[in-house]
Amino acid sequence: MYIHLGGEKIIRSSELIAIFDISIEKSSKVSKQFVIQAQASKQLERIGEEEAKSIVVTKNIVYYSPISSSTLKKRAKILLEI
Repeated sequence: MYIHLGGEKIIRSSELIAIFDISIEKSSKVSKQFVIQAQASKQLERIGEEEAKSIVVTKNIVYYSPISSSTLKKRAKILLEI
């Protein structure tokens, strides 16, 4: 199954590790360091031009998504129930 992250980006649900609200980047030093490390190793991808609302962590890439974390979590939950 697949999850639409915004724009034209779709990932396999099996690749998904975590979905976070973008505010975690400001409230947690560990998460900020994680994002900085992903950016330094060229594993950070911004989806579209809109402001990021969530951070999606997959096995290989970290995405800044313009879709809220609650919406993405609902999409992932629907896939788990199938």
